[in-house]
Amino acid sequence: MAAGPERPVAEAQPQDREQPPPENGFMPLEQTQAPRLLPHVDGSVLPSLGGFGKHQKQLVVLTWIPALFIGFSQFSDYFLLAQPKGTCVQPLVNGSNWTVGSSKLPMTATNGDIGKPVPYSGGMVCECKEWKLELQTGLSQNVVTKWNLVCDSAWKVHIAKFSFLVGSIFGYLVMGVVADWFGRQPVLIVSVLFMLVFGLSVAFSFNVTMFSTLRFFEGFCLAGLTLSLYILRIELCLPGWRFSMTMVASFLMVGGQLVMPGVAALCRDWPDQDDWQVLQIMIICPFILMLPYVWIFPESLRWLLATQHYGCSKAMMLRLTACCISPPELEHELHKKPKRTCIIKMTSTRNFWKNIVVLCVNSLTGYGIHHCFARSMMDPEAPVSAMFNADYYTMAGIAVATCLALCPAVAFMGRRGGLLTFMIITALASLLQLGLLNLIGKYSLRHDTVLRDTLNRKFSVAFSIIGMFSSHAVSTLSIFFCAEITPTVIRGGGLGLVLASAGFGMLTAPIMELHNQKGYFLHHMIFAACTLLCIICLLLLPEPRNQPLPESLVDGESYTRQPLLTHRPGEQHLLLTKPGDRDLYSRVHDTPLRLTATGGTLVLGETAALKM
Repeated sequence: MAAGPERPVAEAQPQDREQPPPENGFMPLEQTQAPRLLPHVDGSVLPSLGGFGKHQKQLVVLTWIPALFIGFSQFSDYFLLAQPKGTCVQPLVNGSNWTVGSSKLPMTATNGDIGKPVPYSGGMVCECKEWKLELQTGLSQNVVTKWNLVCDSAWKVHIAKFSFLVGSIFGYLVMGVVADWFGRQPVLIVSVLFMLVFGLSVAFSFNVTMFSTLRFFEGFCLAGLTLSLYILRIELCLPGWRFSMTMVASFLMVGGQLVMPGVAALCRDWPDQDDWQVLQIMIICPFILMLPYVWIFPESLRWLLATQHYGCSKAMMLRLTACCISPPELEHELHKKPKRTCIIKMTSTRNFWKNIVVLCVNSLTGYGIHHCFARSMMDPEAPVSAMFNADYYTMAGIAVATCLALCPAVAFMGRRGGLLTFMIITALASLLQLGLLNLIGKYSLRHDTVLRDTLNRKFSVAFSIIGMFSSHAVSTLSIFFCAEITPTVIRGGGLGLVLASAGFGMLTAPIMELHNQKGYFLHHMIFAACTLLCIICLLLLPEPRNQPLPESLVDGESYTRQPLLTHRPGEQHLLLTKPGDRDLYSRVHDTPLRLTATGGTLVLGETAALKM
């Protein structure tokens, strides 16, 4: 039928009229009628304040300084809880049995053999009255040697590692929500203060239970400090500076990892104090330098504007420059009350929550499979204490190489392309290590066992190094990716979720050690399967390079996936090429919920015309 005379358009429904029920379980996003300039921080506000000027650069430098101290704390377990090399000088009873892994080594000790040393390695369950323990990590005494946490008490060491990581996971989740609700600066200051309190208290622990409990709270505070600094650094920068400023902080954290053995060596044989206590004090005391941040570090201007703290925003702008945004626009909004948003509102979105889930799985997989590669690189027959130096410095070197490779890779391929490339490399390294080595041994060199084992070992080490390199890049880039696509109003909560997922990946290491590496192959297989899943899901992510940070949930929802490859001129992107056909096709998806989320109104007249 031909279309009749133009029908009047129905007016928008008044606010007091009952709203239609939500579709598919999704609630519409709330709309905020903001001024023209204030929501566009990267495009309008920061350029009017001088862009990425001297003030912003000074604040970014202040976020770099603690990165070195954070590196000390994150890698302190390698020294405080390092497994020693020990010998049993006095067995408990004659005829005691020592168990290494699943094989028992019966060793009979007579009265004349009591002084004869019996070797000890890390996973041994044995009966011994007196141990002679020797560390290989720069310290002469640590927590393990202090309280004799060997043999039947070795599980307490893994619990201490476990408590620190669990504290970090809870810290990321809780402090992320607090940062969205009360601001970034309060989280930073509170984390520093309690980091000093709990960190110094750890040094005066009188038993392993107190040590593990205080380490939980130390990890909690360290997570809040890391999270707040990361968010502040991102929100201070314009799009072109975000990645480079973040990578400088990553270099400093790796620098802390490299310097840590030297710091431990300085704490050796300290008079009237245990070495591990001196080391704990030395890695916590530098955080005292952050106490002046209470006065010199301001709140994030981006967060103040996104949450409608316009009074504080105006005062900060006037301090920065005299050429502020036109006073009428800001003055017009001063009467509005602050509006806070919780990460739970993420469930009301259609696309954004999927992006967060994909990045959470990526960070979990990256850190989880990193431990699998690190374990494969070690000699399975060597004790843990003998592998420390090679393992520690190899990991630090790989971390440096990863940071160096990320900069040109992201500049050339973008965030999504770089993340996808490193995830593919991780999957290939994992699958080749699990499958190719077995094929070599089964079909190529079945008779020459010596050459087969040598070749398998070399290939395993090579694939492990490649996998550790690429998985570290995946983890680093997933966290940065999340910070860029998460709206300012819930950036703390979103970034906390991804960092907590990374913490769960790290948690697999002490869990595997606690079970004496039982089920290691299955553990590696599960994470290898996850890499394949991540490769598919990464194609759903948007590309945030050179894009302004989203400020509201609506901005975050508007981030849509773009093609990996740019289209050439003349290519047809839609099956319906006529303008009128494209309009008809687009209206199929304009449900009342979609129109509400995008700020549109439901036009009843046009809908009636389509039905004719």
